[in-house]
Order: sequence, then structure tokens, then C-alpha cells
Amino acid sequence: MASFFSYHLIFTLSLFLAFTYVNAEDPWWSFCNDNKKINSTKISSNIDDILPKLVSQTSVQGYTFLSSGSGNDRVYGQAQCRGDVLNTKECSKCIQEASVQIQKLCPNQADARILYEFCFLRYDTHEFIGELDNSNGIIYANVENVNGDFTAFEKVLGDLTDKITAEALDRKNRIAFAKGQTKLSEFETLYSLVQCTRDLSKFACSQCLATAVGNYAGFCKDKKGCRSIYSSCFVRYELYPIFYPINPVNSTDKNVYSRHMLHP
Repeated sequence: MASFFSYHLIFTLSLFLAFTYVNAEDPWWSFCNDNKKINSTKISSNIDDILPKLVSQTSVQGYTFLSSGSGNDRVYGQAQCRGDVLNTKECSKCIQEASVQIQKLCPNQADARILYEFCFLRYDTHEFIGELDNSNGIIYANVENVNGDFTAFEKVLGDLTDKITAEALDRKNRIAFAKGQTKLSEFETLYSLVQCTRDLSKFACSQCLATAVGNYAGFCKDKKGCRSIYSSCFVRYELYPIFYPINPVNSTDKNVYSRHMLHP
């Protein structure tokens, strides 16, 4: 596998920049495709049909892909919980909230996606299963730089990222998720995690993660934390604990991030 900083950002533009606190209870990203409007009552009914099924099945299985309807009105839905919250109340709680909020945020769109800290939900009239989608996305970069030697930090981050990426891509890893941590000093630890949607092949997952990781250098160089999010995958690192269960003392709310919307 290519090393961490050999990846480059390709065909991606940052079209919007804002500074924000990132609340774990709020959606981290949503996408409502204005080019695909709900143009029939059957599509609306099919969306209403798949959402409760996505909630019930994903709460148990951690991942679900299903469809409802037929012909041009058929709707495909996908939901997935983060790999470290499987079989926990956070998984079912997150998917339930996502199923409600996605229709509030995208009331007229037949192609909609929403991502929270612990889950992702999507529906579309296009059968997207198995397709790599790293077109639209979002980057959160901590506004503060790391302390000390930037070069040394990049090396440690690169090594950890390569390690957990390889674990996520292992053929025995069926949930396409991996996490890891490493000591930077006596008082500071680096935490990182990666995940793809389970429908992707290992090759497609590796492509998505390569693009997502490439955004570290493009948007988050020397920063204390970064999240690079697409429909098909996401990667993240922080200097505070991010694995479930999360200690509220180390809440993400205390950190300020610059937000970059990504479009092809």
C-alpha cells in the first residue's frame, strides 16, 4: 500500500468554508440532490416504506441494503452503523434519528444521504450498491496546529493510518472498519479510525480510503484533528478519545473545526 502522504487530492474543490463546533448529536454531513426530485407519490411511499425497515434491520445487523417498489419508482436504501457501536443502543438510536432527520433535511429529494458520528443512512432511485461514491463530501479540520515537531507528527499519523487502513481492507474484516491509537508523548495520544460501507469491494474501499486520507495533507496538514467524509467511506484522527464508549469529558464540542464542502 502506498504511504500516507503519497496520496493526493484529485478532482476535488473546496467550495465552502466555515468555522464550527461539531456536536456529536447533530448530523456531521447531509447531501440532498436537487437534480433528483421526488416526482411521484409512489416514490414518496417507497421512501416511507424502506425507512422503518432500515431502522429495524440495521439496529440488529449493523448494516442493511434493501429496496421498495418497481420500475422508475423503485427506491434503494442503505444504512450502516460505525463498527465500534454494533449491537449497542447507540446504533439503533443513531439510525432512528437519521431516518427522521433525512426527510426533514431533504423533503423533496429522491437522492438523500445523512451521516452522524455513529451511523450513515442513504436512499436513492438509482441502484448504488457496490458503487464507489467519493464525489460529494465534507472535511472537518481542527483549527489548531499540533505542538512540537510537525514532521514527526506526520510520520506517526501516516504509520497509524496505514496500519488501520490495512486492517479495514483485510479479507477477514467483514465490517470494513478499523481503529487504532498510538502514544505521541507521556501526556498525548493519537486516535484514528477508518470505515467503508460494507457493500464495497476491497478494491473500491481502498480507492475511497486513499482519496479520503489524501485530504489530510490537502486540508488538515499539521492540524490536531481531521475528518474526511464521503458517501462510501470516512476517515478520522484526533488527539482525544473517539472510540465508543466516548468520555464526555473529552467532548468534541470543545474543539473548533473549519468545514470544507467538497464537490466534483
